[in-house]
This record gives sequence, C-alpha cells and structure tokens, in this order.
Amino acid sequence: MATDPLPERTGAILAEITDMLVSVVGDELLVVGEVTPATTFNDDLALESIEFVALAELLHQRYGAAVDLLGLLAEKDIDQILAMTVGELAVHIDEVTVADQACAG
Repeated sequence: MATDPLPERTGAILAEITDMLVSVVGDELLVVGEVTPATTFNDDLALESIEFVALAELLHQRYGAAVDLLGLLAEKDIDQILAMTVGELAVHIDEVTVADQACAG
C-alpha cells in the first residue's frame, strides 16, 4: 500500500476514520497494519456491508448529515465501490465539510 501525501486537514480526517474503523471492526484492524490513504475498504480491510453501515453512522454523528457514506456509495458502480480507498473517503469528507461550512458561513 503506497501512501500519498494528504493536506493536514485531510490527514486528520484520515486519523479519525481509522479510529472509527477500529471501533467498528475491532482491534483486529490493527493486525492489518497501518491504515493509509491507499488502504482499500474491500481488499485491505475486507469490510462487510454491516460494518459500512456502522461506519456511516459514526461519520454522520461526527460530521453531520453532509457526510452521507451510503449516498456516496450509491453514486458508484460496483468496481468503484470495491476499489474505494480510505483516502478517497477522507478527501470526500474534507470537500463536503468545507463546502457545508462555506454555505453556512
């Protein structure tokens, strides 16, 4: 898994997603190794659909309604879902929350 540099804010979001994944999956996630932007939900983490739902709930609690993981997944085809990385989700959250703050401000 190669790591791509992320902006500081997106890197912080990546760390929060990692903490949420440990909460959802359990400490077994730590056996996988470091979660990087290139870590895939399917191949690397083997996330089950129920775990995606649990992650979506945690993201909603943390970031509000603007971050809709299940809606994001619904916009993708099966190959895109299978290839989705933790970094893609972090960037998406960063973009959505920045846009949401701009609309509110």
